[in-house]
Amino acid sequence: MIESYLRVPGSTLALAASQTLYMVGWSLVAGALLGMLLAIVLVLTRPDGLLENGAVFFITSTTVNIVRSVPFIIMMVAIMPLTKAVVGTRVGTVAALIPLIVHVAPYLARLFEGSLLEVNTGIIEAAQSMGASTAQVIWYFLIPEARASLVLALTTGTIGLLGATAMAGAIGAGGVGNLALVYGYERLNMPLMAVTVIILVVLVQLIQTLGNAAARKLRHI
Repeated sequence: MIESYLRVPGSTLALAASQTLYMVGWSLVAGALLGMLLAIVLVLTRPDGLLENGAVFFITSTTVNIVRSVPFIIMMVAIMPLTKAVVGTRVGTVAALIPLIVHVAPYLARLFEGSLLEVNTGIIEAAQSMGASTAQVIWYFLIPEARASLVLALTTGTIGLLGATAMAGAIGAGGVGNLALVYGYERLNMPLMAVTVIILVVLVQLIQTLGNAAARKLRHI
């Protein structure tokens, strides 16, 4: 029934969904880890930071800003040589992970930086007065105090990443974007395009709802 209405085999729909989940999942994990590392460097080395270092802060901040300013579709094309060198191909679902990670990491870095800077400086000062090392301040005080805000930041990043994966499908990465383009737009299959949009909207709402719920729970722990 659904297949005849959308004019697409069920196996194709399932494959597109699995490819999108694959791209979002792996690029989110890698991007979040790299983004957190960058955020910590920015927070520690900024003026009045625990490890204030103007040169490191300037280089890191500038690099993050430059990468963030490049539109995703241009970035995908620009770093194709890097993608080829890392995964051995320029197209496909696996190849899309490289530009997705490069795209989302600095975006999350800025979001995470804002979350970490929201932590009351009195907590950091108290931790230092107790003799905590920089690593202990980060792991036992800074990140736990910012966890609710970090979850909301990660939620925002996930939604942005979902949109990027749809765009990646336009140049051969597969997923929902490729489904909408090849089976929807190019074949004038408006029902499929409409359903694709609806699915993305529902996913965004679900991700945001879960993120908000998790953040509320963490605030009351």
